[in-house]
Amino acid sequence: MQVEVVFALADKQVLRAVELPDGATVAEAIAMSGIAGQFPDLEFEKMQAGIWGKPVEQACAVRDGDRVELYRPLEMDPREARRLRAGAGA
Repeated sequence: MQVEVVFALADKQVLRAVELPDGATVAEAIAMSGIAGQFPDLEFEKMQAGIWGKPVEQACAVRDGDRVELYRPLEMDPREARRLRAGAGA
């Protein structure tokens, strides 16, 4: 089966198509994609992952055609960011 694995930073996006055996997991898809090798300072095994925008555990099985997404941690709580912008008159 084939799935896509995607990860994005503010200035760089990576999308990889990987071929996996039936019953493969999100974690296996991430490992097979090789994305971790491009970002050695990030801990992909600890990141939140999702399939088509829905958060899932990395032990979740993937299906043919799935899009596995890796979500980087937020730098700031969005509510706090809005408060700061409102306080600055933005």
